[in-house]
Amino acid sequence: MKLPNRRQFLHLAAAAVALPAISRIARAQAYPTRPVRWIIGFPPGGGADIVARIMARWLSARLGQEVIIENKPGAGTNIATQAVVNSQPDGHTLLWVGTANAVNATLYEPLPFNFLRDIAPVAGMVIYPLVLVAHPSFPAKTIRELIVYARANPGKVSLASFGIGTQSHLAGELLKAMTDINLVHVPYRGGAPMINDLLGGQVPLAFDVVATSLPHIRSGALSALGVTTSGRLEALPDIPTIAETVTEYEVLAWTGVGVARGTPPAIIERLNREINAGLADPGIKARYAELVVIPTLYSPTKFGAYWVAETEKWGKLIRAANIKAE
Repeated sequence: MKLPNRRQFLHLAAAAVALPAISRIARAQAYPTRPVRWIIGFPPGGGADIVARIMARWLSARLGQEVIIENKPGAGTNIATQAVVNSQPDGHTLLWVGTANAVNATLYEPLPFNFLRDIAPVAGMVIYPLVLVAHPSFPAKTIRELIVYARANPGKVSLASFGIGTQSHLAGELLKAMTDINLVHVPYRGGAPMINDLLGGQVPLAFDVVATSLPHIRSGALSALGVTTSGRLEALPDIPTIAETVTEYEVLAWTGVGVARGTPPAIIERLNREINAGLADPGIKARYAELVVIPTLYSPTKFGAYWVAETEKWGKLIRAANIKAE
Protein backbone atom coordinates (compact mmCIF):
# COMPACT_ATOMS: atom_id res chain seq x y z
CA MET A 1 0.00 0.00 0.00
CA LYS A 2 1.46 3.31 -1.07
CA LEU A 3 1.36 6.01 1.60
CA PRO A 4 0.72 9.64 0.59
CA ASN A 5 3.69 11.96 0.49
CA ARG A 6 3.86 15.03 2.71
CA ARG A 7 2.16 17.36 0.20
CA GLN A 8 -0.65 14.89 -0.46
CA PHE A 9 -1.08 14.35 3.28
CA LEU A 10 -1.43 18.09 3.95
CA HIS A 11 -4.00 18.41 1.16
CA LEU A 12 -6.00 15.51 2.60
CA ALA A 13 -5.82 16.96 6.12
CA ALA A 14 -6.96 20.38 4.92
CA ALA A 15 -9.86 18.81 3.05
CA ALA A 16 -10.92 16.89 6.16
CA VAL A 17 -10.89 20.08 8.24
CA ALA A 18 -12.87 21.97 5.57
CA LEU A 19 -15.64 19.36 5.29
CA PRO A 20 -17.58 20.43 8.43
CA ALA A 21 -17.40 24.09 7.37
CA ILE A 22 -18.58 23.24 3.84
CA SER A 23 -21.40 21.18 5.34
CA ARG A 24 -22.48 24.12 7.52
CA ILE A 25 -22.41 26.52 4.58
CA ALA A 26 -24.42 24.11 2.45
CA ARG A 27 -27.06 23.80 5.18
CA ALA A 28 -27.24 27.59 5.52
CA GLN A 29 -27.62 28.06 1.76
CA ALA A 30 -30.43 25.50 1.65
CA TYR A 31 -32.20 27.04 4.67
CA PRO A 32 -35.06 26.69 5.35
CA THR A 33 -35.88 23.17 4.21
CA ARG A 34 -39.19 22.89 6.07
CA PRO A 35 -41.70 25.13 7.92
CA VAL A 36 -40.24 27.32 10.66
CA ARG A 37 -41.78 27.31 14.15
CA TRP A 38 -41.84 30.63 16.02
CA ILE A 39 -42.47 29.94 19.70
CA ILE A 40 -44.08 32.69 21.79
CA GLY A 41 -44.49 32.56 25.56
CA PHE A 42 -47.81 34.42 25.51
CA PRO A 43 -51.40 33.42 24.69
CA PRO A 44 -52.96 33.93 21.24
CA GLY A 45 -54.53 37.29 20.56
CA GLY A 46 -52.23 39.34 22.79
CA GLY A 47 -49.85 42.11 21.77
CA ALA A 48 -46.88 39.80 21.15
CA ASP A 49 -48.98 37.36 19.16
CA ILE A 50 -50.43 40.05 16.89
CA VAL A 51 -47.05 41.68 16.19
CA ALA A 52 -45.40 38.30 15.53
CA ARG A 53 -48.11 37.15 13.11
CA ILE A 54 -47.63 40.29 10.99
CA MET A 55 -43.91 39.54 10.72
CA ALA A 56 -44.53 35.79 10.25
CA ARG A 57 -46.47 36.46 7.04
CA TRP A 58 -43.60 38.58 5.75
CA LEU A 59 -41.00 35.94 6.63
CA SER A 60 -43.04 33.15 5.07
CA ALA A 61 -42.96 34.98 1.74
CA ARG A 62 -39.26 35.86 1.99
CA LEU A 63 -38.03 32.47 3.18
CA GLY A 64 -40.20 30.36 0.90
CA GLN A 65 -41.42 28.25 3.84
CA GLU A 66 -44.34 28.85 6.17
CA VAL A 67 -43.48 30.47 9.51
CA ILE A 68 -45.90 29.01 12.06
CA ILE A 69 -46.67 30.79 15.34
CA GLU A 70 -46.73 28.39 18.28
CA ASN A 71 -48.02 29.83 21.57
CA LYS A 72 -46.52 28.30 24.72
CA PRO A 73 -47.55 30.58 27.61
CA GLY A 74 -46.61 29.88 31.20
CA ALA A 75 -43.94 30.39 33.87
CA GLY A 76 -43.24 33.95 32.74
CA THR A 77 -42.18 32.78 29.22
CA ASN A 78 -39.73 30.21 30.64
CA ILE A 79 -41.65 27.28 29.11
CA ALA A 80 -41.27 28.77 25.63
CA THR A 81 -37.60 29.53 26.20
CA GLN A 82 -36.89 26.00 27.39
CA ALA A 83 -38.54 24.59 24.25
CA VAL A 84 -36.17 26.54 22.01
CA VAL A 85 -33.13 25.78 24.16
CA ASN A 86 -33.93 22.08 23.61
CA SER A 87 -34.49 22.46 19.84
CA GLN A 88 -32.07 21.63 17.05
CA PRO A 89 -29.80 24.63 16.33
CA ASP A 90 -30.72 24.80 12.67
CA GLY A 91 -32.87 27.95 12.45
CA HIS A 92 -36.16 26.07 12.11
CA THR A 93 -37.24 27.02 15.64
CA LEU A 94 -37.36 30.70 16.59
CA LEU A 95 -38.02 32.26 20.00
CA TRP A 96 -39.92 35.46 20.71
CA VAL A 97 -37.58 37.07 23.24
CA GLY A 98 -37.99 40.19 25.32
CA THR A 99 -37.66 41.97 28.62
CA ALA A 100 -39.14 38.97 30.44
CA ASN A 101 -36.07 36.91 29.52
CA ALA A 102 -33.72 39.53 30.95
CA VAL A 103 -35.83 39.76 34.12
CA ASN A 104 -36.27 36.01 34.56
CA ALA A 105 -32.53 35.43 34.69
CA THR A 106 -32.61 36.88 38.22
CA LEU A 107 -36.27 36.59 39.22
CA TYR A 108 -36.43 32.82 38.73
CA GLU A 109 -32.95 31.81 39.90
CA PRO A 110 -32.05 29.06 39.37
CA LEU A 111 -33.40 28.13 35.93
CA PRO A 112 -32.69 24.92 34.01
CA PHE A 113 -31.12 27.06 31.28
CA ASN A 114 -29.03 30.20 30.98
CA PHE A 115 -30.67 32.63 28.59
CA LEU A 116 -27.50 34.53 27.70
CA ARG A 117 -25.57 31.30 27.15
CA ASP A 118 -28.20 29.09 25.51
CA ILE A 119 -30.06 31.50 23.19
CA ALA A 120 -28.33 33.33 20.34
CA PRO A 121 -29.57 36.81 19.32
CA VAL A 122 -31.01 37.19 15.83
CA ALA A 123 -32.85 40.52 15.49
CA GLY A 124 -34.89 43.10 17.32
CA MET A 125 -38.63 43.43 16.75
CA VAL A 126 -40.52 46.22 18.49
CA ILE A 127 -40.69 48.25 21.67
CA TYR A 128 -43.95 48.59 23.59
CA PRO A 129 -43.89 52.04 25.23
CA LEU A 130 -45.30 52.29 28.76
CA VAL A 131 -47.13 55.18 30.35
CA LEU A 132 -47.87 56.04 33.97
CA VAL A 133 -51.62 56.63 34.15
CA ALA A 134 -53.85 57.80 36.97
CA HIS A 135 -57.52 57.90 37.81
CA PRO A 136 -58.76 61.48 37.21
CA SER A 137 -59.50 61.86 40.94
CA PHE A 138 -55.82 61.45 41.83
CA PRO A 139 -54.50 64.86 42.91
CA ALA A 140 -51.11 64.70 41.16
CA LYS A 141 -51.20 65.48 37.43
CA THR A 142 -47.47 65.43 36.67
CA ILE A 143 -44.47 63.33 37.71
CA ARG A 144 -43.12 66.20 39.81
CA GLU A 145 -46.47 66.56 41.61
CA LEU A 146 -46.55 62.79 42.19
CA ILE A 147 -43.12 62.87 43.82
CA VAL A 148 -44.13 65.73 46.11
CA TYR A 149 -47.45 64.07 47.00
CA ALA A 150 -45.88 60.64 47.64
CA ARG A 151 -43.22 62.12 49.91
CA ALA A 152 -45.92 63.91 51.89
CA ASN A 153 -47.93 60.66 52.11
CA PRO A 154 -45.36 57.84 52.43
CA GLY A 155 -46.85 54.36 52.11
CA LYS A 156 -50.34 55.71 51.39
CA VAL A 157 -50.27 55.78 47.57
CA SER A 158 -50.93 52.53 45.67
CA LEU A 159 -49.36 51.69 42.33
CA ALA A 160 -50.85 48.81 40.34
CA SER A 161 -49.07 46.52 37.87
CA PHE A 162 -49.74 43.52 35.59
CA GLY A 163 -48.13 41.28 38.20
CA ILE A 164 -44.93 40.58 40.12
CA GLY A 165 -41.84 40.75 37.94
CA THR A 166 -43.62 42.19 34.92
CA GLN A 167 -42.32 45.26 33.13
CA SER A 168 -45.24 47.20 34.60
CA HIS A 169 -44.05 46.25 38.10
CA LEU A 170 -40.38 46.97 37.44
CA ALA A 171 -41.17 50.36 35.91
CA GLY A 172 -42.69 51.31 39.24
CA GLU A 173 -39.82 49.87 41.27
CA LEU A 174 -37.32 51.82 39.18
CA LEU A 175 -39.28 55.05 39.69
CA LYS A 176 -39.37 54.43 43.44
CA ALA A 177 -35.64 53.74 43.56
CA MET A 178 -34.69 56.78 41.48
CA THR A 179 -36.94 59.24 43.36
CA ASP A 180 -36.84 57.78 46.89
CA ILE A 181 -40.63 57.64 47.20
CA ASN A 182 -42.69 54.99 48.94
CA LEU A 183 -45.49 53.61 46.75
CA VAL A 184 -47.43 50.46 47.68
CA HIS A 185 -47.28 47.86 44.91
CA VAL A 186 -50.62 46.24 44.02
CA PRO A 187 -50.01 43.30 41.65
CA TYR A 188 -52.78 42.02 39.37
CA ARG A 189 -52.93 38.93 37.19
CA GLY A 190 -52.72 40.69 33.86
CA GLY A 191 -53.37 44.10 32.37
CA ALA A 192 -57.14 43.80 31.84
CA PRO A 193 -58.18 43.49 35.52
CA MET A 194 -55.67 46.17 36.46
CA ILE A 195 -57.13 48.68 34.00
CA ASN A 196 -60.71 47.81 35.06
CA ASP A 197 -59.90 48.66 38.67
CA LEU A 198 -57.98 51.78 37.67
CA LEU A 199 -60.95 53.03 35.63
CA GLY A 200 -63.23 52.27 38.57
CA GLY A 201 -61.03 54.15 41.02
CA GLN A 202 -60.11 51.10 43.13
CA VAL A 203 -56.42 51.93 42.53
CA PRO A 204 -55.09 55.42 41.74
CA LEU A 205 -51.99 54.71 39.60
CA ALA A 206 -50.60 52.11 37.21
CA PHE A 207 -47.95 51.58 34.58
CA ASP A 208 -49.60 50.29 31.41
CA VAL A 209 -48.66 49.81 27.76
CA VAL A 210 -49.58 52.91 25.76
CA ALA A 211 -51.65 50.95 23.23
CA THR A 212 -54.07 49.77 25.95
CA SER A 213 -54.42 53.05 27.81
CA LEU A 214 -54.45 55.38 24.79
CA PRO A 215 -58.24 55.32 24.21
CA HIS A 216 -58.86 56.00 27.91
CA ILE A 217 -56.34 58.85 27.93
CA ARG A 218 -57.93 60.43 24.87
CA SER A 219 -61.43 60.12 26.34
CA GLY A 220 -60.36 61.63 29.66
CA ALA A 221 -61.13 58.46 31.62
CA LEU A 222 -57.46 58.31 32.65
CA SER A 223 -54.78 60.94 33.13
CA ALA A 224 -51.30 60.39 31.69
CA LEU A 225 -48.46 61.59 33.92
CA GLY A 226 -45.50 60.51 31.79
CA VAL A 227 -44.17 57.99 29.27
CA THR A 228 -41.22 55.70 29.97
CA THR A 229 -39.33 56.22 26.69
CA SER A 230 -36.36 58.58 26.34
CA GLY A 231 -38.26 60.79 23.88
CA ARG A 232 -41.88 61.84 23.55
CA LEU A 233 -44.21 59.61 21.60
CA GLU A 234 -45.95 60.50 18.36
CA ALA A 235 -49.17 59.01 19.75
CA LEU A 236 -48.98 61.25 22.87
CA PRO A 237 -46.96 64.30 21.82
CA ASP A 238 -48.21 66.46 24.69
CA ILE A 239 -47.31 63.95 27.41
CA PRO A 240 -43.80 64.47 28.79
CA THR A 241 -41.33 61.68 29.36
CA ILE A 242 -40.65 60.69 32.96
CA ALA A 243 -36.99 61.40 32.17
CA GLU A 244 -37.83 65.09 31.75
CA THR A 245 -38.28 65.10 35.53
CA VAL A 246 -36.30 62.04 36.64
CA THR A 247 -33.01 62.22 34.73
CA GLU A 248 -32.05 59.03 32.82
CA TYR A 249 -35.24 57.19 33.72
CA GLU A 250 -36.09 54.82 30.87
CA VAL A 251 -38.07 51.59 30.73
CA LEU A 252 -38.51 49.82 27.41
CA ALA A 253 -40.64 46.71 26.99
CA TRP A 254 -38.43 45.39 24.18
CA THR A 255 -38.87 42.31 22.03
CA GLY A 256 -36.95 40.39 19.39
CA VAL A 257 -36.01 37.02 17.98
CA GLY A 258 -33.56 34.39 19.19
CA VAL A 259 -32.53 30.85 18.23
CA ALA A 260 -30.79 27.96 19.96
CA ARG A 261 -27.10 28.61 20.51
CA GLY A 262 -25.03 26.82 17.87
CA THR A 263 -27.24 27.86 14.96
CA PRO A 264 -24.96 28.58 11.95
CA PRO A 265 -24.05 32.28 11.66
CA ALA A 266 -25.14 32.33 8.00
CA ILE A 267 -28.67 31.32 9.03
CA ILE A 268 -28.74 33.96 11.77
CA GLU A 269 -27.57 36.59 9.28
CA ARG A 270 -30.26 35.53 6.78
CA LEU A 271 -32.99 35.80 9.42
CA ASN A 272 -31.64 39.14 10.62
CA ARG A 273 -31.61 40.51 7.07
CA GLU A 274 -35.19 39.40 6.34
CA ILE A 275 -36.59 40.61 9.68
CA ASN A 276 -34.92 44.02 9.38
CA ALA A 277 -36.25 44.33 5.83
CA GLY A 278 -39.72 43.64 7.19
CA LEU A 279 -39.36 46.20 9.97
CA ALA A 280 -38.36 48.79 7.34
CA ASP A 281 -41.21 47.90 4.99
CA PRO A 282 -43.74 50.80 4.78
CA GLY A 283 -46.73 48.46 5.03
CA ILE A 284 -45.48 46.71 8.17
CA LYS A 285 -44.36 50.01 9.71
CA ALA A 286 -47.87 51.38 9.21
CA ARG A 287 -49.42 48.29 10.84
CA TYR A 288 -47.10 48.57 13.82
CA ALA A 289 -47.77 52.30 14.14
CA GLU A 290 -51.48 51.47 14.49
CA LEU A 291 -50.56 49.14 17.35
CA VAL A 292 -48.45 51.91 18.97
CA VAL A 293 -45.25 49.87 18.89
CA ILE A 294 -41.85 51.04 17.66
CA PRO A 295 -39.74 48.86 15.31
CA THR A 296 -36.14 48.30 16.41
CA LEU A 297 -33.49 47.29 13.88
CA TYR A 298 -30.35 45.64 15.30
CA SER A 299 -27.51 43.51 14.06
CA PRO A 300 -27.22 40.20 15.96
CA THR A 301 -24.14 41.51 17.77
CA LYS A 302 -25.75 44.76 18.91
CA PHE A 303 -28.93 42.97 19.94
CA GLY A 304 -26.86 40.53 22.01
CA ALA A 305 -25.08 43.42 23.75
CA TYR A 306 -28.45 44.96 24.54
CA TRP A 307 -29.64 41.66 26.09
CA VAL A 308 -26.62 41.65 28.39
CA ALA A 309 -27.12 45.27 29.47
CA GLU A 310 -30.83 44.74 30.18
CA THR A 311 -30.16 41.54 32.16
CA GLU A 312 -27.65 43.41 34.33
CA LYS A 313 -29.95 46.43 34.78
CA TRP A 314 -32.98 44.47 35.94
CA GLY A 315 -30.93 41.98 37.94
CA LYS A 316 -29.55 44.81 40.09
CA LEU A 317 -33.03 46.26 40.67
CA ILE A 318 -34.62 42.90 41.50
CA ARG A 319 -31.92 42.10 44.04
CA ALA A 320 -31.99 45.59 45.56
CA ALA A 321 -35.81 45.56 45.92
CA ASN A 322 -35.78 41.89 47.02
CA ILE A 323 -38.44 40.98 44.44
CA LYS A 324 -39.44 37.32 44.49
CA ALA A 325 -41.40 35.36 41.87
CA GLU A 326 -44.86 34.16 42.85
